[in-house]
Amino acid sequence: MSILVAPLAHVADLVIRRKPSRVISLLDPGDPFPELGSSYVDRHLRLSFHDAHSPELGLTVPSAVHIAELLAFLERWEPRESLLVHCRMGVGRSTATAFVAACHRNPQVPELQIARELRRVGPFARPNETVIRIADTLMDRCGRMSAAIAETGHGLPPIDVLVAQPFELVSQFDG
Repeated sequence: MSILVAPLAHVADLVIRRKPSRVISLLDPGDPFPELGSSYVDRHLRLSFHDAHSPELGLTVPSAVHIAELLAFLERWEPRESLLVHCRMGVGRSTATAFVAACHRNPQVPELQIARELRRVGPFARPNETVIRIADTLMDRCGRMSAAIAETGHGLPPIDVLVAQPFELVSQFDG
């Protein structure tokens, strides 16, 4: 199955058209989460933090608690299930989470291979480095996840999209 990555504006349509098995919503604290219906009661993870990379007054940065909750949710994600990951713009938090999900699903695959595929299918992706760094630590990847994102991000042009278009990342890689 696949990992769909999208901005919030496309979530309702994707849930209707694609019927993902699970959904991960990553929104700012205080922002309302999309209501997906009763069939998603135990299959919709809602995480509240800003797309921030360092602590600043008034911002909630991703924490180990957030990422541990994400990893626990991914433990219940079955190989035959599709996953929809979204944040407000579909650029930072959601692309980082899609990368984490793909690495989690494919522990035998080099992180750089997954990062390159992420950049290929979502060239506008700017994965939240804090999400990646914390997941890298919690997943015992010894810095390889962070290094892969850094390596594939060098030389990228400045982002010129306000809101990304949905894209699809494979969830199963050949290793």
